[in-house]
Amino acid sequence: MIRSYCALAAILLFAQCTETSTNKTGSEVKNVKAAKEEEPKAPAKVYTPLSTSYRLLTAKDTIRHIDKYFTPAQQSVLFAVNRVDSANITRRDTLIVPADMSGELNSYSPYPASLKFLNGVHKIIFFSYPAQYFAAYENGYLVLSGPTSMGRKKDPTPTGIFYTNWKAEETRSTFNDEWELKWNFNIQNKEGIGFHQYALPGYPASHSCLRLLESDAKYLYNWADQWIIKGTDDIKAHGTPVVVFGTYPFGSPRPWLQLAKDPHALDMTEETLQKETASYLPDIMAKQQQRDAMAAKAQ
Repeated sequence: MIRSYCALAAILLFAQCTETSTNKTGSEVKNVKAAKEEEPKAPAKVYTPLSTSYRLLTAKDTIRHIDKYFTPAQQSVLFAVNRVDSANITRRDTLIVPADMSGELNSYSPYPASLKFLNGVHKIIFFSYPAQYFAAYENGYLVLSGPTSMGRKKDPTPTGIFYTNWKAEETRSTFNDEWELKWNFNIQNKEGIGFHQYALPGYPASHSCLRLLESDAKYLYNWADQWIIKGTDDIKAHGTPVVVFGTYPFGSPRPWLQLAKDPHALDMTEETLQKETASYLPDIMAKQQQRDAMAAKAQ
């Protein structure tokens, strides 16, 4: 868990500031319905899931000298599907390898390329505990997806709805000040939980935070919105919604190894994600409308 030293004083003042769910008033429900009916604005590039089979790689020599057998682009695919980074991939005893390694990284995501029920949501990020994978959507379209290492069994990442608040390009962990965290974006102010770049060993290993590859952390750092505050404790507008869901099967084989038998074992359907989001959507839309109103007023 982390806090930015440069913002430590402000964070302490915010310690008692918690986010509560907004009641589902008639106007909010109406606005949610209207949001669903809006035509989404497609991003410049729409990613299509890649249909491919997978195999298990257990050859020690190949794993230890991965750069001899796979191109840099193929290694990036291996990092993503094995939830690991370049420093840790050679420490794995087994890797999952796609038969087709020519696709865009987002094409290997277990998330759908688009979600119609999120057409009216400007931005949202999902983190799946069992899949150890995140996805960022803009107006219902997938814009970025990648691996993560979430909280270990002893220090689980809390699940539910959160909103991005403060961020720092570089900070230190409050658990161990020797740990340098880059591109940090906090999502739970009081506990100091956020997503940031840090080691991905291929399993949940963090102290509650959501670890990312550096390229993904930097993208989300620049893409997601900070909160808007007045003074030290008055939140005028919340940041980007973040939904963390599911449970990880600690003590069992890594879930993505199942892809060797069933390439769709980790696929998430729109129905599944809609179910995970349904109870949060009124609050998400209410906070989004509040932020939009502030932006319109400022123009």
